[in-house]
Amino acid sequence: MKLSGPFLFILATLMIDAIGIGIVFPIMPDLMDRVGAGSTAEGAFWGGVMMSAYAATMFLFGPIIGSLSDAYGRKPVLLVALVTLTLDYIIMALAPTYWLLLVGRIIAGLAGATYITATAYISDIAKPEERSASFGMIGAAFGIGFVLGPALGGLASGIHVTAPFWIAAGLSALNVLFGLFILPESLKKQNRRPFGRRDLNPFGSIGRAFLTPGLAIPLICIFVFEFANMVYPTLWAFWGREVFAWDGFTIGLTLSGYGVLIAIVQAGVLPRLTKRLGDYPTLVLAVAAAVVGMIGFGFSTAVWAVILFLPIAALSDMAPPLMTAFAANRVGEDQQGLVQGVIASLTSVAAVLAPLTLTGLFEHYVNGTSIYFPGAPFILSALLIVAIVPLVLRIQRQ
Repeated sequence: MKLSGPFLFILATLMIDAIGIGIVFPIMPDLMDRVGAGSTAEGAFWGGVMMSAYAATMFLFGPIIGSLSDAYGRKPVLLVALVTLTLDYIIMALAPTYWLLLVGRIIAGLAGATYITATAYISDIAKPEERSASFGMIGAAFGIGFVLGPALGGLASGIHVTAPFWIAAGLSALNVLFGLFILPESLKKQNRRPFGRRDLNPFGSIGRAFLTPGLAIPLICIFVFEFANMVYPTLWAFWGREVFAWDGFTIGLTLSGYGVLIAIVQAGVLPRLTKRLGDYPTLVLAVAAAVVGMIGFGFSTAVWAVILFLPIAALSDMAPPLMTAFAANRVGEDQQGLVQGVIASLTSVAAVLAPLTLTGLFEHYVNGTSIYFPGAPFILSALLIVAIVPLVLRIQRQ
């Protein structure tokens, strides 16, 4: 697919989204202290509440936002979401209390329509056979954003603890202006569907998606894979400190290296593999890489092993865009927003449930039992992916 102006705008939008998320990571302890959220441990808890609130809002409103874009077009919904995100960053920068910060995160969950509508826009302008590579570019944009965000946040925090929010707000505002002039509407009027009362019920939207012929299996695979893959952002820092006594700099370095590898895989490796092997064989390779990488980390006791398994784990990140492409190709043009909204909701549920499960398992095998096995969450994640292999095989038959 050619890198046209609209496609570049979508990639820029998603990269700015990722920067806006990652830019906050380095300042979270200072931010919690600024709004009086208590000690470091208490601040970590309330920071987790903010993350859960964001994910819960995405779950509830993802299908609604997607359906709105199916009815009224991608461009207006996307631009409104970008304006909302800009206002959210300003609220976060000015918030004097924790509760206003929490409101900001809830608003950010509503503005998650940027991701939902952007992926639906890609579905509109990409041919079915190009969607997997196009969704891979989305992953690459996110990877670059997650590398740049923490670095930019760390540097900006030297000016003031709220400086990263102002930078993120400025980037979002500039992107709104960019979109006003360069972004055409991608959804033709004949491909739109009316927005009805049933679209306001996220559970009903998810149920309708699962009842759509051929769509349930890709959606189940996406949810389980995203749940298992949460082991990396949830536990990497704690696991690295427990097993290798890494400091914050080393943890950040390894995460940045992983982000660079993901960007290379999504933007370079994925398009070439799908062109040479096809979408389905590439998906099988990605699923196999996920299992190998997680088992490898689970039993790693040396840094050289981590270096060996990082590129393999990065290859596994080809699976989500491929599964998303399979799901998108199961429905008509008037339901692309709904499908992307449901996928965003399922990913949000995984983001809420997986940290609770995986951190509890980690704590149990580090402090709560005679068997010391800090890599247990990685093994559980590998087993979850093995469990969906029969469903992955059914995707090919469908």
